[in-house]
Amino acid sequence: MADLKPPFTAETAKKKVKMAQDMWNTQDPPRVAQGYTPTCIWRNRTSFLSGTEAIIAFLTAKWKRERHYCLRKELFAFNDDRIAVQFWYEFQDAEDGMKWKRCYGLEDWTFARDSGKMRKRMMSGNDLLIGPDGNGEGRWFVDGVDVNAVTIGEQHW
Repeated sequence: MADLKPPFTAETAKKKVKMAQDMWNTQDPPRVAQGYTPTCIWRNRTSFLSGTEAIIAFLTAKWKRERHYCLRKELFAFNDDRIAVQFWYEFQDAEDGMKWKRCYGLEDWTFARDSGKMRKRMMSGNDLLIGPDGNGEGRWFVDGVDVNAVTIGEQHW
């Protein structure tokens, strides 16, 4: 992910977003953390953290709770060293009876010019149950689907 550095063009911003999507879909916290500076600042919903070890700990806990996680990110806007992303992901909530949920949200990213790594990540997201009582009916990202091929209608933007 660090191979693409600011200033961004429409093409490099889109590539950066898809690289991040693919990295997060590995659900490998140490690998994902390599895309961030050692002092990267995060806000993820109500959690505020900074640094590689905190990122790894956060992601480890996240994916312990969010089972069968599958994410899609799309470029929302960009300029110079910043990218805004909208995203959707689905998961089964291990802390809520394995109910299926979908998170809708936006992220604000700022990148280090020298390394191309993210130095700030601010995320806002909201979870909704998928299907009656979270049974998963109506999931988009079923096993084996190409997340980039799923049509996400404007009502979900």
